Formats: sequence, structure tokens, C-alpha cells
Amino acid sequence: MRQWKVFFSQHMRWSSAFTQALTLSIITFCVVLPLCCHRLLYSYFFRFTYLNSMSDEVLQKSLERGQEALHFWQSGSPMELTRFSDVAQNPELLVTVVTTRRNEGRDFHYLLQVMRQLSRIAADCGGRRCAEVLLCDVESGPEENQDAKLLEGHFKVIRRSSQEQQANRESPNTFEREKRDYVFCLRQGWELVKPKNMILLEDDALPGEDFFTVVKDLLSRRFALHTLYIKLYHPERLQRYWNPEPYRILEWVGLGLVGATALLLSIPYCNPFSLSFTLSANHLVFFTLYFMVAAELIGRHYLLEVRRISPQLYAVSPATECCTPAMLFPGNASLRVADFLDGSFCYKGNAKDMVLYRKARTTPGERAHSVEPNLVTHIGAYSSVRPNPSRPKLL
Repeated sequence: MRQWKVFFSQHMRWSSAFTQALTLSIITFCVVLPLCCHRLLYSYFFRFTYLNSMSDEVLQKSLERGQEALHFWQSGSPMELTRFSDVAQNPELLVTVVTTRRNEGRDFHYLLQVMRQLSRIAADCGGRRCAEVLLCDVESGPEENQDAKLLEGHFKVIRRSSQEQQANRESPNTFEREKRDYVFCLRQGWELVKPKNMILLEDDALPGEDFFTVVKDLLSRRFALHTLYIKLYHPERLQRYWNPEPYRILEWVGLGLVGATALLLSIPYCNPFSLSFTLSANHLVFFTLYFMVAAELIGRHYLLEVRRISPQLYAVSPATECCTPAMLFPGNASLRVADFLDGSFCYKGNAKDMVLYRKARTTPGERAHSVEPNLVTHIGAYSSVRPNPSRPKLL
């Protein structure tokens, strides 16, 4: 009992660094962060009671954008629209948008939303187009893709022949059919235009305002000369520090060290609460862990958003496994990707994104990269190739 009294008398006074550290941790992780982050979707403090209302709100906004895009393409005057139907040869950049008819969620008109955004941000880059744009309609069913039909007057649309459509309908599974569609669009884009670089967008990947500015900066960096592909999107829920990707651990520790060092160096000059922390090893370790835990609980996704200040701040790292809504293929890499995919059979657990990830890791001389934060927003609550829930959720 006496030992406990001695311990409390020595360590539980406010002047004790232990007491200050404990108090700071309780206030931060039990009060401040839960209050500030309970509505942040990708934070550990997110309250799932908000999920339904937030999901409905996002769906409603997407529906409104879709209806606005439909009206825009149906009634927009020629003065409002930049026509991309005349595609120049050997452009610096070609954007090919892969689309197919959706059985569910048609009123959202994802393709029309994406093409409206592309037509606006690609129209003027210093007096010329930022990129040429192709629309690759891979619908092989008996019904037409009405949204793609609507855009024929404004964009060059490429489709398979009737015989090719019939052969594609006979694909053994959805994943193999999806891969064949991807390869078709890659090869057609290259053969028609011979671009210096190519981007393949899925029809529910909505580009951000700085899309072409960042892509131009990426292509100017040296690594782009030696990469198979650059992923422009990775699901936000998979962007956390607590992840198998080794580079994120280094980033996480680095963030903690920088935050801890900056705080401890500032204490002698700004210390309204009479904190007794110094730039010692114990205090440095504590604050490094403090900032690391805080960053993970808040959500790495939100910290990445700060990088949007400048294209030069976007981070490039080794590619992750999941998802291909937006892919940049520098040089003639699109042909190598098409060959890799052609030589692989896709099925559940071995979809095209996994095939590419493994090929980049196992093929000598090939590398693949990801850019963060994302350059596109994935707006497709309803999939065109997989079963959909009756009420889509954000998570």
C-alpha cells in the first residue's frame, strides 16, 4: 500500500510527464477525436447509425447529377459542347472510357456524368485539348446501350462486330468476359489512334478537377518511363496505414516522428499548460506513437487529401492489388498489358486486376505504381457485371 502511495505521489502530480501524457491521451482518444470524427466515413470513430442516411444522401446527389447530365447531352447547344468525335492521330494522351448497359441503376446515367465531366476538363489545356477521348461500348446483349447511343454525335464510339459480340456472350464467366472487354478497348484505342500514352476509365469513374494536371505531372516524372501501369484509384476503405503494404508503415512512422519532433521542439516557446516534456528518447517515442495512433484512427484517407494542394505533392508508391476503375498506361505499355491479359484466364479470385498485379511483380523488368490521393471518384453504386444489393451502401 505504501508503495502505491509513493507511486501516486511521484507520478500523478500535474508536473509529472506521466500524468500529462495520460491526461493528453484520454482527452484526445476518448473525447476530442470521437466528437470530431464520428461522421467521417473512413475513420475508426465513424458511427454506423449514420451509414443509411449518408448512403441515401450520396445516392440522391448522384441521381440528380445523372439527370442533369442526361438533360445536358439531350439539349446542350453546340456552343456549350466540345465535340471529340474527330480524334487526332498520335496524341500525347488518349482517354478511353469502357462502358456497357446497366440493368439496374439506369436513372443514374453514370456514363453521361463521366463524359460530361471529361468534356469540360479536357476541352482546354493552354488553348488545346488535354487529351483525345474515345468511347468503347462493349455491350454484347440484344439491347443497346442507350447512353452510349446518345453520345455518338459528340464522341467517337467503337464497338465489336456482331460476330465478335456473339463470341463474347459465350465467355465462360463474368470475370473472363470483363477481361476480354478490357483487352478489346486497349487494342482498339491503340490501333485507331497510336497515342503516346493511354488512360482507360470505367464508365463509373468520375475524374476530379485536377485530373489532367496531375496526369501530366505524373508522365513528366522519370519513373513513368519504366512502369507497366499507374493506378489512379484505390478504394478509400483500403487506404489505411494498418495494411500489408510495407511503404505505408514507413510513411506512418515518418509521420509520427515528424509530428513528435515538431511538437517537442515547440514546447519551450509555446507552453500555456506548463507541460514538462522535453526532446528526450522516452518523450519522443511516446509522441511518435501518439501521432501514429491518432493518424490511423482519424483515417489516412483524410490526411491524403492535403496533398491535393499541388500536383507535385501527389504520392507515387508500388501498386496495390485491387481494382481498375482508372489506369494510366505510359508509352506502349497498353499493348504489353493486353498481351498479359490475353495470356491469362480470369475467374473469381483471379480477376484482371489480380492478373496485372501478379504479372507486374513476377515479370522481370516490369513495375507498377499507384498514385494517392485518388484522381477519380467511384460513383457506381450499381454494378453492370455483378449482383447488386437492394439498397447500396457506402461501406
